[in-house]
Amino acid sequence: MEQVVLFCRVSTMIQDYDRQVKDLTLLAKTHNWKIQEIFTEKISGAKKNDERTELTNLLAYVRAHNINKVLVTELSRLGRDTLQVLSAIELLNDAGVSLYIMNYNIETLDINGKVNPMSQFLITILAEVARMERKTIKERMDSGYKNYRKNKGKVGRKVGYRKTDEQFKLDYKDVIRLLKKGVSLRDISKATNTSVNTIRKCQKYV
Repeated sequence: MEQVVLFCRVSTMIQDYDRQVKDLTLLAKTHNWKIQEIFTEKISGAKKNDERTELTNLLAYVRAHNINKVLVTELSRLGRDTLQVLSAIELLNDAGVSLYIMNYNIETLDINGKVNPMSQFLITILAEVARMERKTIKERMDSGYKNYRKNKGKVGRKVGYRKTDEQFKLDYKDVIRLLKKGVSLRDISKATNTSVNTIRKCQKYV
């Protein structure tokens, strides 16, 4: 029975990776692969590989335990930056470990442990396309925002508008939940994209 490890990633503290773990566990069961370890991280995929503790731990683990296959649900789980993704794959290749990408049903190494040039080419293209799509979406959003402001559109709440306590708690339920867990204001701000000032207002509901 072939031994594998799972690697799952989400970008923010308020997301979870249960679905990824469930899907990969089912995949392993279908192929009669034995899961030896599950690595999970909550970190932006744009971070450099040397800033990602769990990815480093994964690489150390597969080398130490002679694991030859790592499963991910999709390429973006490995990272969002094309160069970082390819760098991580190269590290796995050098260790003789194949990366299996579930949504495309492709592997980076063949059954003999040799680099699969077709899958490498496809992965490079997919990673770059994903990067370009994110860049295009951001440019469109920025352009739309600037155009709205240029035409004297107002951003934010209407003058005199004030949310009710119930509406406020509903809109910032994730912030309140993290406050109750003792997460710092700065970390909550990064995880939820909420200003520290707004988070302070949420503290009265904790």
